[in-house]
Amino acid sequence: MRNISAATLAAVSEAEAVLAPVFARFDETAKTVAEKILSAFYDNRVSEAHLHGTTGYGYDDRGRDTLEKIYAQVMGCEAALVRPSIVSGTHALAVGLFGLLRPGDTLLSVTGKPYDTLDEVIGLQGDAGNGSLRDFGIKYEQIDMKDGFIDCEAVEKRLASGGVKIVFVQRSKGYAADRRTLPVEEIGSLAGTVHKHPGVFLVVDNCYGEFVQTDEPVALGADLQIGSLIKNPGGGLCRTGGYLAGTKKAVELCSYRLTSPGIGAEVGASLDENRNMYQGLFFAPTVVASALKCAALASYLFFHAGFRTSPSYDEERYDIIQTVDLGSEKNICAFCRGIQSGSPIDSYVTPEPWDMPGYTDRVVMAAGTFTSGASIELSADAPIRPPYTVYFQGGLTYETGRIGIMRAYDEVTQITK
Repeated sequence: MRNISAATLAAVSEAEAVLAPVFARFDETAKTVAEKILSAFYDNRVSEAHLHGTTGYGYDDRGRDTLEKIYAQVMGCEAALVRPSIVSGTHALAVGLFGLLRPGDTLLSVTGKPYDTLDEVIGLQGDAGNGSLRDFGIKYEQIDMKDGFIDCEAVEKRLASGGVKIVFVQRSKGYAADRRTLPVEEIGSLAGTVHKHPGVFLVVDNCYGEFVQTDEPVALGADLQIGSLIKNPGGGLCRTGGYLAGTKKAVELCSYRLTSPGIGAEVGASLDENRNMYQGLFFAPTVVASALKCAALASYLFFHAGFRTSPSYDEERYDIIQTVDLGSEKNICAFCRGIQSGSPIDSYVTPEPWDMPGYTDRVVMAAGTFTSGASIELSADAPIRPPYTVYFQGGLTYETGRIGIMRAYDEVTQITK
């Protein structure tokens, strides 16, 4: 392999032999999810006509409406919004939160502080008057996780006192490297607690988690799950977009926020994105399995090079993210250089830390992707702060993703020798 050391090639060969049964588990999950998706295509009688979009208001967009029925069936819920007009996961989350919350309500996060990009949405950062939830008189509280688990006893106690409208779960660890990602079964158990209190919605930030398990949070009782189409469910083909899926009531309220009250999901031109969204969903189980294999390989290599990794290479996974504590800014930048140099796009670019909007620390990102910012493609990012943890995810194919991982491993181990 060009520009990859013999030592790294040997280490990867050893890793792949050990990881064979782990990879087989990922493939089994992909088979189950793929069957579910194909059944939804059959049941909804998808045809060539559904792959073409609309313009203007987008009234009677058969492709859009049928795709949303397919998403609801695949996710295991009543309804869904799947729209190219949703620009990111953060935008989708804002639509969900503003759609369900009203002045005087309380948003209760039960997995600690949410991902950094929600700080200004909630009003934890930013100037007063910028349109945050806080500006609309919506209160925020959080309950930290206890020994890595949702503190259901504390949640029950808080719900009993009233005033909470949304119990918010961030399934993935985000930038909290010391917390675990949640399996859908735990979210399902929480749903039982939440639904003892009428009028309270259980909302899940499901970014990075779709199709890692055979079931989704809404299938086990969550009222709403939210994600980005340039992550798992877009299968690497969606060029933009996001989704919200859940109960009919929750999705309807969110549709009024996405467009306007009285109009909701009836409008929204799909332009020329339908084909990519259908085909991306079709490919998604295989692509997610490839991303999981890349994460497990990175975990094995860097663990045996002396770095702390999470999850461990043989641990059950509930999202596609792999963290590696690299110990220094220098090592983080080396890792990201390797990922970038092993990417299909912009492989010649050198990533550098910068002040990225929405983040409180400088961030370095490596993403030589076909779609800008698509984290289902091979990518890595890291806030420049101790313990200098890099967050690695994606890989459209394992065969190409492993090359980026080998380059990152080479870059870091050359520094640490």
